Amino acid sequence: MISVVIPSLTLGASIDAAVARMRPAVEAGLVSAIIVAVDAQAAADVKRDAQVLVVTCLVVTSQTGRGAALAEGAALAATPWLLFLHADTALQPGWIDEARAFIDAQALSPDQQRAAAFRFKLDDAGLRPRVLEVLVRLRCQVFKLPYGDQGLLISRRLYDEVGGYQRLPLMEDVAIIRQLGRRRVQILNAAAVTSAVRYQHDGYIRRSVRNVTCLLLYALGVPVRIIQRIYG
Repeated sequence: MISVVIPSLTLGASIDAAVARMRPAVEAGLVSAIIVAVDAQAAADVKRDAQVLVVTCLVVTSQTGRGAALAEGAALAATPWLLFLHADTALQPGWIDEARAFIDAQALSPDQQRAAAFRFKLDDAGLRPRVLEVLVRLRCQVFKLPYGDQGLLISRRLYDEVGGYQRLPLMEDVAIIRQLGRRRVQILNAAAVTSAVRYQHDGYIRRSVRNVTCLLLYALGVPVRIIQRIYG
């Protein structure tokens, strides 16, 4: 029913772990394929899992960006539903039942299709990550603006209708949510637990301010190539 598309610059432990985390969904009959979009040079090292179909999309992500990797990965999918997920993001137990319920609900309202993202959570302890999670929850409630690290579950029909992912080096996640519009985005209760490495390295306040600055610049129409330099 679902093809999972995972963009990555390289193959390695993170991809192995990301694929392994999908095994319960495969065994439950929800996921039928995993498409790993990687750098063309790294593609030669792809290993095929015995139970999970891993299709390699030859995308030079280091040059063309994550947006191109997502678009190329989606182009290979042959299922009615797509799940876009970062390699360093793990969906919490319970997401399978919630995703299935969401898909079933969409089948009952074919003329009112929606996409879904998951609740934001960081794999870090302490007050700072919890405060950031609350702020992200408020952003999602008010603006219906989840980022790519919250995943995106969307039907092929709706994905094609809005034009899919733009081949951008950055802000491809914001672009597709804007194409969908607030009324067609739903936040599921299951959490997408994402690596806090960037926040730990840059500092929570500095990284958060940088993210908001990039978002505002994008909204003002500043070229993505300039925003990319600021994002780092």
